[in-house]
Amino acid sequence: MAEAHAKHHDYHLVDPSPWPFVASVSAFVTAIGAIHWMKGGSPLVFAVGFLGILYVMLMWFRDVVKEAQTGHHTRVVQLHNRYGMILFIASEVMFFVAWFWAYFDVALYANEAAQFQRTELTGGTWPPAGIQTFDPWHLPLLNTLILLTSGTTVTWAHHALIHGDRKGVKQALWITVALGILFSLCQAYEYSHATFDFGGHIYGATFFMATGFHGFHVIVGTIFLAVCLYRVYLGHFTPKQHFGFEAAAWYWHFVDVVWLFLFACIYVYGYGGPVAGAAAH
Repeated sequence: MAEAHAKHHDYHLVDPSPWPFVASVSAFVTAIGAIHWMKGGSPLVFAVGFLGILYVMLMWFRDVVKEAQTGHHTRVVQLHNRYGMILFIASEVMFFVAWFWAYFDVALYANEAAQFQRTELTGGTWPPAGIQTFDPWHLPLLNTLILLTSGTTVTWAHHALIHGDRKGVKQALWITVALGILFSLCQAYEYSHATFDFGGHIYGATFFMATGFHGFHVIVGTIFLAVCLYRVYLGHFTPKQHFGFEAAAWYWHFVDVVWLFLFACIYVYGYGGPVAGAAAH
């Protein structure tokens, strides 16, 4: 009888889980709450839905970690998890493509005759008249160096893990997480000194949407790596099975690459010169 229920394949047939349903309900409540909030209502409904999403993430990821630690993540399952992570990162790439498209559509055609309202908003120049952009060679350059350094430390952690150097993994991940937090703090400082805001003109909208969503991804990646660091202390990862860490490292490299494009396109290409770019930094 026991042999009839034995597993004769390398795939993982997951047990029934409440989290897909709870996640759907939480996402619906969050959307309704966001609409209500934006219409001038209370943010309470949005907060309840958002907390529900965070709770589902915590519990669902906990279940996945348990599955990995109990032998369900075979080589075949790990391969398919990698495919899933690659597709997820590809979708994130297209997400940022939309913001770059919005930025360059205005930056390259700021004085397009067919877009007369755009010309009125931008003054026919890019950056728009009256906008003081950030000098790319100060705080933005520092943030670039911070992220590039974090990319090397997460690679160090990966190589240390492959070679069984758990002490090296811990050291490298601590540095990476610290650099991620430092980047977020520097970006918050930069935002606090911006001479333009989100509303009122297209430059502020494209700038804050592109760099702000990247900043959100940095926070998510920092949490991802911090969880991996915690799991290293629990002894979860081995040189042959560490997909959770690999996924975090891939995500962090994606964040690094996106920032390089943001730095080159928005900060350097969109720099208005020493007068227009004299914003505090």
